[in-house]
Formats: sequence, structure tokens, C-alpha cells
Amino acid sequence: MLAIAEPRHMSRKEPTRMPKVSSASIVSTDSHYLHHIEAGHFKLDTDEPVKLGGKGTGPAPFDYYLASLAACTAITLRMYAERKGWELGEFRAELQLDRDDEGRLHVMRTLHATGPLTDEQWDRLLEIVANTPVTKAMREGVDIASRRGDISPST
Repeated sequence: MLAIAEPRHMSRKEPTRMPKVSSASIVSTDSHYLHHIEAGHFKLDTDEPVKLGGKGTGPAPFDYYLASLAACTAITLRMYAERKGWELGEFRAELQLDRDDEGRLHVMRTLHATGPLTDEQWDRLLEIVANTPVTKAMREGVDIASRRGDISPST
């Protein structure tokens, strides 16, 4: 017997209720690629660069992708260093997203700290950074389901 899996976007079964980790919404108006994001109680804008047809008035979606990884990196390492009593000093994470010839994405994350860290401490920080929550989500993937919502005019 041949079984055909139904695409996730067409599934009529409601997903199992899980604790909410985070939420965000976006409003698309008639202003081309400029969109308004609500993430928690923060309001942000996103746009595409001019070379991709946008106006470059805000970070592009992949900029937010890298920023979320950079933020989780910095917060996780700061928390870990404080718990260990290590002085990070000023910490900076620089991230670059590249696409190879097969279309696969690659992130290079370079870490800098002005604190007096030993080689052993750096080795441990690099182990920790490989397992931050956002790093793991990006590396292991996230199940994404889509469904149609009700049409309602914005107020």
C-alpha cells in the first residue's frame, strides 16, 4: 500500500499544545518590502537591501537571523563566565553568513574578549558556544508548520 504524506501546511490536525518559548508577528503593508515586526513588546522594522529591490530601511531577515545567534552567543557566554568567576571584559561576537555553490548556508562565528582568559578557558567557551539554545535550534532544525488564519482588518 502506498501512503502519501500530507504537506504540513495542509494538515487539518492541530499541533499538540506546547509551552510557548517566544512569539513574533509581522505586518505587511503596501510599502513593498518594508515590514513591521512585533517581537514580545518590541517593535522592529525589516526591509530588503536596495540591490534586492528593497529600500534598505531596516535589517534584512538574514540580518536578524545572525543577530539572534550573536545575541544568544554573547548572553550565554557572559552567563557562563560569571558563574565560573571568569573576567570576559568586553566581549564581541562577529558573524558572517555565506552560501556555498550547492546553496547550503554556513555561519562563521568569531569571538573576541578583552579579559585575561587562558587557553583552557577559551577552549571551554568554544565548547559552550557550540551548544547555545539558538545554535542548537539552527543546527538541528526547527519544525515549522503553517496554517491559514482569519482575515481581519488591522485597527
